[in-house]
Amino acid sequence: MKFDTTTIRLVLAIADEGSISRAADKLSLAVAAASRRVSDLEAQLGAKLFTRVPHGVQLTEPGAKLLLYIRQIDNLIDRLEGDARALKEGRHGRIIIGAPKAVVMQFLAGAIAAIQRKHPGISLMVQEENSKIVQQLLRDKVIDIGIYEKKSGFLDLDRVPYREDRLELVYSTEHFEFDDAPLGIDEIMDLPVISLGKGSAILSALQRAHQSRGRLFANNYAVSGFDTMLVMVRQGLGVGLMPAAVLRSFHPERAIASQEIAGDWHKRSYVLSCVEGHAQEQTLQRVVAELLDERD
Repeated sequence: MKFDTTTIRLVLAIADEGSISRAADKLSLAVAAASRRVSDLEAQLGAKLFTRVPHGVQLTEPGAKLLLYIRQIDNLIDRLEGDARALKEGRHGRIIIGAPKAVVMQFLAGAIAAIQRKHPGISLMVQEENSKIVQQLLRDKVIDIGIYEKKSGFLDLDRVPYREDRLELVYSTEHFEFDDAPLGIDEIMDLPVISLGKGSAILSALQRAHQSRGRLFANNYAVSGFDTMLVMVRQGLGVGLMPAAVLRSFHPERAIASQEIAGDWHKRSYVLSCVEGHAQEQTLQRVVAELLDERD
């Protein structure tokens, strides 16, 4: 069976765009050539990947399953290309670290800067993803080191405690008013909450807290980042949840305030796991040791 990088990326683009023509345009291919590539791949696999629908195509059931493997191949191609560049530039190796946005903003950016100053021969790359996807990337050996929220852990890997943080309620003083006392979960449940989306530790914490009260979290406002959350908070669409250090990094205006939360449901513990296979073992262990030293 033969695969080439163009066909792999074409299939992924079609799945994302829902259209062969748009995917072909994205990759600067002729539509006829793109269609032929898909047909040839389907013939090799013995399965139909896409079916035509009005205004485009959609994945078939076999296509959705096979797409998981195609994404893994694409990730490995990216890994190969990146590692080859690092070796060509004379670096000792390249380490890819996956972590949620809150970890990158609060802890990891500074730690990586310190490691790069100390070990300029090591190339470090960060992939910002939620805790669920970080673990999937670890499982597929796309990344070397993964940092994720402990309660969301599902991989059978060694975990080393990394850092902790706690969420605070963020709001616009022009639209909401609270007493000085920490807010309990029952009070928060009656508010429109803007949360990070599916797979995030914040969403999981909210869902668990609501379930503890026999309620379902509506999740009417799901965003992909804290920056978007803050924009919606400014407009009074709801309140947000983020660590205090993350809020400070945005240098918010006086009209944006934060409130402590009662209980412990909003406290998060992050763990670090690593997988061997692509990175040089000595380089990998050195970076892990430096990350753990940076906690102190």
